[in-house]
Amino acid sequence: MKILLKVIRESILQALGQLRGNKLRSFLSLLGISIGIFCIIGVLSAVDSLEDNVRSSMAKLGNDVIYVKKWPWRDVSGEWWDYIKRPHPSYEDYELLNDRAKLAQLTAYHVVLGFKTVKYKSSSVDRAVLIAASQEFDNMFKLEFETGRYFSPAEYNYGSNKIIMGFKVAEELFGGLEATGKRVKLMGKEFEVIGVIEQAGDDLINPLDFDDCILVSYNSGRSLANLKATNVWDATVTIKAEDGVNLVDVKDESRGLLRAHRRLKPIEDDDFSLNELSMISSVFDSFFGVLNLLGIVIGLFAILVGVVSVANIMFVSVKERTGIIGVKKALGAKRYIILLEFLIESIILCIIGGLIGLTFVYIITKILTQIIDFELYVDTGNIMLGLFISVMIGVVSGFIPALRASNMDPVVAMRQ
Repeated sequence: MKILLKVIRESILQALGQLRGNKLRSFLSLLGISIGIFCIIGVLSAVDSLEDNVRSSMAKLGNDVIYVKKWPWRDVSGEWWDYIKRPHPSYEDYELLNDRAKLAQLTAYHVVLGFKTVKYKSSSVDRAVLIAASQEFDNMFKLEFETGRYFSPAEYNYGSNKIIMGFKVAEELFGGLEATGKRVKLMGKEFEVIGVIEQAGDDLINPLDFDDCILVSYNSGRSLANLKATNVWDATVTIKAEDGVNLVDVKDESRGLLRAHRRLKPIEDDDFSLNELSMISSVFDSFFGVLNLLGIVIGLFAILVGVVSVANIMFVSVKERTGIIGVKKALGAKRYIILLEFLIESIILCIIGGLIGLTFVYIITKILTQIIDFELYVDTGNIMLGLFISVMIGVVSGFIPALRASNMDPVVAMRQ
């Protein structure tokens, strides 16, 4: 064990000596390793940061929620005409599922009615997205309020002229004034603002961004538009599964209830889509897999250059120390000692190159986080991967020079 520790110590000193004694050669040799590690770990860190941001955003939709919609969450380019003829989910569909779905913990409904103009005195906001929502909408999507509240049961049932605004709509309409309690005009009617939804986060993809929306209760929305018309933008029934209930069972129950309610024959296809988060996740899995592969391929080309460079510096090192190798072997040094000496030296050089590459990744991620207002990070897993790759490069690039040194004849080596 003492011999091994001594070999490691001497190898480290010799590696540092190589760096000090041949600065330009060492710099050029380690440059390929540093660039390769920078490319691989940089891309993997960027993809991991992007993936975490996107997946955490999508998780807000709920892993235990089913979305009954006209359109499926997948590519329907070849079947577009079949889906366009489908009806939007109706309020009656929602009432049916709300009353009879035994595996559902919560059921909600909302209709998107398109862009509308909301006015307050001389101020107005155009292109605010109007949503007519059921009583359970706030619990389903866990709405957080900057000020105010959601519709009370009485306000909902009687279709009171109450309105809830997204953060940006309220900010543009009222400036610095308190929004709750103010009376605004929407589609020729006067509404009282009872709440402002908290500003959405800075996620790259935010599926629950209500900043540019205005909400009215479903019963109030019926006085503004024909909510059963085919020209509504979108309509959705959301079904949250009971705790511990398999989502597949909830889908099967919901499918059976909807097919019976819509009087579909056994041979007829569903005229609705039951969507869930896993359908989107599978698309992202493929997308992020391609990005990771791209980063690895780019990095491998840079690492290949680094392997050749480090192997070259190790061959030179072996040649420069041929006489010393002969003396060591003549004094009884075993082959594996000589092999380990040069192999560890190669690994140390590559680890130094890898650490330089990881340092640049860390610095660049911190700078970009400040510039683009999007959090990029280098996690422990990627750091360990970078060091592991560096060690493997050292083994690959240093093995043949080290083997050559260990196989030298001591007499011949000393003569050289």
